[in-house]
Amino acid sequence: MTTKFLTNPSKYNNLPFVEVKNKKYNVTTGWDKICNLIQTKVGELGLDKTIIVVETYQGVLHEELISNLTTHLKPTKFIHSETWFLSEQEVQQLVFPDVTEDRIFGRITNLSMVDFFDPTQVQQIRHEVEDFNTGTCIIYGYGSSLIFPESDLLIYADMPRWEIQLRMRQHLIDNLGVKNRQTQDWMLLYKQGYFVDWRVCDELKKSIFDRWDFVLDTTKANEPKFIEGKAILEGLATAASQPFSLVPFFDPGPWGGQWMKEVCNLDPNLPNYAWSFNGVPEENSLLLKFGDQMMEIPSINVVLRHPTELLGPYIQERFGEEFPIRFDFLDTMDGGNLSLQVHPLTEYIQEHFGMAYTQDESYYMMEAGDDAIVYLGLKEGVNPQQMINELKDAQKGTASFNAEKHVQTWPVKKHDHFLIPAGTVHCSGKNSLVLEVSATPYIFTFKLWDWDRLGLDGKPRPINIEHGEQVIQWDRTTQWTKENLINQVEILQTGDGWTEERTGLHESEFIETRRHWFTKIVNHNTQNTVNVLCLIEGDEVIVESPSASFEPFIIHYAEVIIIPAAVGSYTIRPTETSEAKNFATLKGYVRA
Repeated sequence: MTTKFLTNPSKYNNLPFVEVKNKKYNVTTGWDKICNLIQTKVGELGLDKTIIVVETYQGVLHEELISNLTTHLKPTKFIHSETWFLSEQEVQQLVFPDVTEDRIFGRITNLSMVDFFDPTQVQQIRHEVEDFNTGTCIIYGYGSSLIFPESDLLIYADMPRWEIQLRMRQHLIDNLGVKNRQTQDWMLLYKQGYFVDWRVCDELKKSIFDRWDFVLDTTKANEPKFIEGKAILEGLATAASQPFSLVPFFDPGPWGGQWMKEVCNLDPNLPNYAWSFNGVPEENSLLLKFGDQMMEIPSINVVLRHPTELLGPYIQERFGEEFPIRFDFLDTMDGGNLSLQVHPLTEYIQEHFGMAYTQDESYYMMEAGDDAIVYLGLKEGVNPQQMINELKDAQKGTASFNAEKHVQTWPVKKHDHFLIPAGTVHCSGKNSLVLEVSATPYIFTFKLWDWDRLGLDGKPRPINIEHGEQVIQWDRTTQWTKENLINQVEILQTGDGWTEERTGLHESEFIETRRHWFTKIVNHNTQNTVNVLCLIEGDEVIVESPSASFEPFIIHYAEVIIIPAAVGSYTIRPTETSEAKNFATLKGYVRA
């Protein structure tokens, strides 16, 4: 492939990992070896009756797990959690207030795993197990660790949410308590996962971390990996004490571009890449390396297990066990416009969707073509009712929406920073690469107009004018936008070979961003709050601890790292092998 965006070949690392150096932990691979190890552990227990509980996260391939566990272990008794679940109709009624009839939006659930149980069936199953006297009994599935907390072995089968989404698109998995994988619209599966299933499973997972005997990684179908639970917990503790990166994932889209193919070392034969999520613990995976093997786990586990060390006490108190900052890429290089959109105000998202905070965000321009623009804010003299009427006419297909008539456009150049507080109409145009820095509730985008195009599935992408018109801030017009949202750069301090700038976000947003230009070493401090950082200029830098509390960590152009609050002081400097002459990082953190 001819280099287009980089002078030298990309060093971007698609498979970053956290190494656990404790040599007593070994990863077992393959169903034969895994089940042999389980049988060995059962034998070591020396019990007449052995209860093995296999707790599962939503999204595992139950058919694969059940088939292999029963075939290889040949249990005397096998009990599936669906036995004690409510009926499918009862589950649907239970989750409906949170799932709603909307294709995209619901409400964050307050349900717990126990709410899905039929108490009568639970008692019956418990009696069956108590009456079971000899052999091995496997109790499998959602909530099994709650029903049988006194198990002899507890195996936890975890699953990252990105892989869950891929399986949903292929209609391979069901939602919690129902058999609905064949639903025509996979977004309905995702919606229940986001609003209900993952919340319920995470709550249970938090409560049983210390009971894990083993963890089962089946992220890659038919390539299972298995390790002691203590090993995973040590890996999570290691991650929470040092800089680390998540496993990025990349997704095509109807407006996708070509920049990430080259810069992120991706398959050049695919048509495009639209999104890259590389700093989203709720979605990304974390690779833990043990010897020469990797275990892939949800990176949200670090947040759930070590919220204070990772986030800092103030962030934990404010946001709970949620990671509040998101870094991702939006690639429209040789692509098309993003959808015209707006995000809900805080009070609106609280009232309608049960979220505590909204998706304030910003666009940092990593790259921009000569004709690149951003749609941001409204034009002076905009007529709200006329604009809404024309959006609704476009949604009906009776007319195409003229965005430039109502929405202000701005020319874009590399390293511009556009601030987008909730309620601001916006989208990036074609021929740019956006580093999106935002708050985390990423599902709450009210699309207003999508340029007369279909999604990659051939269906119209969901438009949310009814929600959008309730939150658009009509006074954010040309002059206000220019004065408040574009390149609000303030030089804060300079030193030998470095300059620190404040680039945003807007005063109504809780995320602060700092840009450092440097040619020499720069001192940083987390100030007891999590930092998220991207190398936005230069090919390679190294993150180090002045006290040697963690090993040096190298990051390359466009890579994102998370620096836990507990790290405290750290430095960043060019590596000796770097070929660049100038460097810059963009750092995001929550304002105190």
